Amino acid sequence: MAVAPRRPVPDAAALAVPQPLRPEDEAQRVARLRRMKAWALALLVLATVVFTVARYYEAQYPWLGIVRATAEASMIGGLADWFAVTALFRHPLGIPIPHTAIIPARKDRVGQTLGAFVQKNFLNRDVIVAKLHTLNAAERMAQWMVEPGNARRIARQLARALAAAANVLRDEDVQEFISKAVVNRVRTTQVAPLLGKALSVLTAGNRHQALLDDAIRLLARGISENQDLIRERVEQESPWWIPGAIDDKIAGRIVRALENTMQAVHADPNHPLRQRFDAAIDEFIVKLQASPEVILKAEQIKEDLLHADTVRQFSASLWADAKASIARHAEHPEGFDPETIERGLTAFGNAIL
Repeated sequence: MAVAPRRPVPDAAALAVPQPLRPEDEAQRVARLRRMKAWALALLVLATVVFTVARYYEAQYPWLGIVRATAEASMIGGLADWFAVTALFRHPLGIPIPHTAIIPARKDRVGQTLGAFVQKNFLNRDVIVAKLHTLNAAERMAQWMVEPGNARRIARQLARALAAAANVLRDEDVQEFISKAVVNRVRTTQVAPLLGKALSVLTAGNRHQALLDDAIRLLARGISENQDLIRERVEQESPWWIPGAIDDKIAGRIVRALENTMQAVHADPNHPLRQRFDAAIDEFIVKLQASPEVILKAEQIKEDLLHADTVRQFSASLWADAKASIARHAEHPEGFDPETIERGLTAFGNAIL
């Protein structure tokens, strides 16, 4: 499939917002206006002089009638234009002629009419939507974003902006915000049903049996590595009059019984202990999701944890680590690798295109 050629992105200067006129520009405009008014007055005077002379000599030179008519039309046109323009803004010669000074007298009505016209023909929803569609702002931005170096430039600017924002923010305010956000989020979430759902996912497909196998292996290794401790414990608990050889035999039988039991449970998927383990897990999941007592107990434990200093320490360390990382990238931009952000911006631009 052929890829349509990309339209060139307009220069930033072409999209710049017009700035107010400088004082020297305003002075130049006033000077040009005065020159134009002087020229208009001079031409009107010239037309008047030509009309007067042609009128005076018209009887002697009949062809001057054409000159006189032209000068007369020029005079009438000039006076009519002057009167029409002047009458819009003030009374001509200060005389309160009716239907003059229209704009000062009817500025509110003119403004409302003009506003309604602009709103209807330029600020209409359909007109704006059509104009935005023709601009293709998203496509232009995407085209600029996928150009080599532009995404990297944005990534570096984002890093600098984050560093500046991190320096402006007070650590106490950010830590308090993070702490409140975490606490409020955890407080509004019931822990027991959530834990029950997690255990349900874990037990689906007997995945919890793998955890039981790991626990059995750890327990068997612990028994094997602590046989001497078991013998010492048996000797301490047995009466003084029982010989040590018998204590050793009892301890050995206990160790062998435990090891045999662990091996049997590990080897038999349908061992009664596994079935009891499944039943206990299922019962615990049901209690987590439906038992008011268990849910209340879990909420009490959650509240105790939320009031502990661990949450505040966590929020403080989280912000401290993030701020240190941002500051490190800002102080050493040569060590900052914005490739991750750059790839994300480039992928975003390509997705738009």
